[in-house]
Amino acid sequence: MTDRISHWIDGKPFTGTPARFGEVFDPATGVVRAHVDFAGEAEVEAAVGAATAALPGWRGTSLAGRTRVLFAFRELLSARKHELAKIVTSEHGKVESDAAGEIARAIENVEFACGAAQLLKGGFSENASTGVDVHSIAQPLGVVGVISPFNFPAMVPLWFVPNALACGNTVVLKPSEKDPSAAVFIAELFAEAGLPAGALNVLHGDKAAVDGLLEHADVKAISFVGSTPIARYVYETGTRHGKRVQALGGAKNHMVVLPDADLDLAADAAVSAGFGSAGERCMAVSVVVAVDPVGDSLVEKIAERMARLRVGDGRDPESEMGPLVTAAHHARVESYVDAGVSAGAALVVDGRGIEVAGDGFWLGPTLFDHVRPEMPIYTDEIFGPVLSVARAASYDDALALINANPYGNGTAIFTGDGAAARRFSSEVEVGMVGINVPIPVPVGYYSFGGWKDSLFGDSHAYGPEGFHFFTRTKVVTSRWPDRSHAGVNLGFPRNS
Repeated sequence: MTDRISHWIDGKPFTGTPARFGEVFDPATGVVRAHVDFAGEAEVEAAVGAATAALPGWRGTSLAGRTRVLFAFRELLSARKHELAKIVTSEHGKVESDAAGEIARAIENVEFACGAAQLLKGGFSENASTGVDVHSIAQPLGVVGVISPFNFPAMVPLWFVPNALACGNTVVLKPSEKDPSAAVFIAELFAEAGLPAGALNVLHGDKAAVDGLLEHADVKAISFVGSTPIARYVYETGTRHGKRVQALGGAKNHMVVLPDADLDLAADAAVSAGFGSAGERCMAVSVVVAVDPVGDSLVEKIAERMARLRVGDGRDPESEMGPLVTAAHHARVESYVDAGVSAGAALVVDGRGIEVAGDGFWLGPTLFDHVRPEMPIYTDEIFGPVLSVARAASYDDALALINANPYGNGTAIFTGDGAAARRFSSEVEVGMVGINVPIPVPVGYYSFGGWKDSLFGDSHAYGPEGFHFFTRTKVVTSRWPDRSHAGVNLGFPRNS
């Protein structure tokens, strides 16, 4: 008998009978490990209602009180991070070392949110006009929704939830239905840390749950991470219903290798960034741009390293790359390998048909060379272990290739030339840039986000922009009674 994964509403598991449910697989075996409840209108209403009821008390909690909860949560998460890593591996499939790294980066964001008292300080101007003082305050929005993807079931919720709570909001989190248990584990830890019931709720489901949050009048803001088509839908639907929305979309991340680069370092980076987490990362390198004349040598070095990768069950410490998350996603990614061959790209390493113990969703690391911009393996976000190498005659050609792409999430350049690196970081039209760093995910005290079709909305995730997103500013102008200012004056206020 499989387990049941239910919603977390008002500080406890939801006990109602679901009208619908989904299957959660063990990606390494292909076996259904649990059934997850899918929310309908009643469950959405219950979760938002619990968050609404908890809002006055949590918003009224002092900054010191909110911070104490966040510090306690940070300690619990650190103490139990290995449990959470095992949960992530069992439902997502990534190797446990990768899952542990995901949680370590999540803890950075929690630690940043613990600085709420400093981050929420407003400004004050004494005697801005005669006898008039002006100050600003940052106040919470209210109930906010967080819709997170399958590829980082622990880290991405913790990009948003700690900052939203630190600012005094209450939260309804809708994790991916493919790997939902990490979100419930996080909610349980927050409850143990002292977060009041209803301040964080977890709502499972599919489009019905998403639309319920996007359309609910009591939900004031939405944070989303996922594919670009869905990000666009979430942004347009949410803003149409009067919400503040940050929707982070897809990516096609390029890594430029200049002729002066250390090719061994570049090859190591390409394999690490292309095949970590089986390529199911929005920051994965999916295109290596080899600037003449290094292409042949670089491809050879990448292929050599790929041959040594150990693909297997993520629970095996010897495994370096696990399976894809579902059978449907496996079929989609494999279809792109077929499409690359049909389009005429040179298939250097074929990951199809890899033999791994168990009936999991296995696809080995795959490498294409001589990929052109019109090919589907270049134009589309594949989100799997498929690495493409494109050739460029010069730095300018490589830059033009990246800037012409509709995505603008992350990019990297490998070079020993500081002037070239500085020029690239200035000229490339991408939100996050790495210089000899293949996956330039910002640390917790900066903010994460791309440009162009990789972001819809004005705010990036976590860091300072996270606090900006989850608050609205109020400016208070005050003057205390003074008879010298008595009398009617119909003119526009002037400073004097």
